[in-house]
Amino acid sequence: MQLDMSAEELKSALNRLRRAQGQLAGVIKMMEEGRDCEDVVTQLSAVSKALDRAGFSIIATGLQQCMTSEDPLVRDSAQMRARLEKLFLSLA
Repeated sequence: MQLDMSAEELKSALNRLRRAQGQLAGVIKMMEEGRDCEDVVTQLSAVSKALDRAGFSIIATGLQQCMTSEDPLVRDSAQMRARLEKLFLSLA
């Protein structure tokens, strides 16, 4: 199944991923500078949340596409359901 995101959905997901990328660069710099452990962990938590939000957004789009698909093999496929469930749980 190919993920077909609208321009707005793609922009939102990419913005979240870029934000996480910037936050991760910040974590790396903080560690290289020997910054306080609590500050590093707080920033690392922000990276994790940004990645989770981007991932959930992408998976939600995939779920929506499957639910609205005209193809009964896609919509009703136990195999497709299992694949989507595995993707969703990989972020949990």
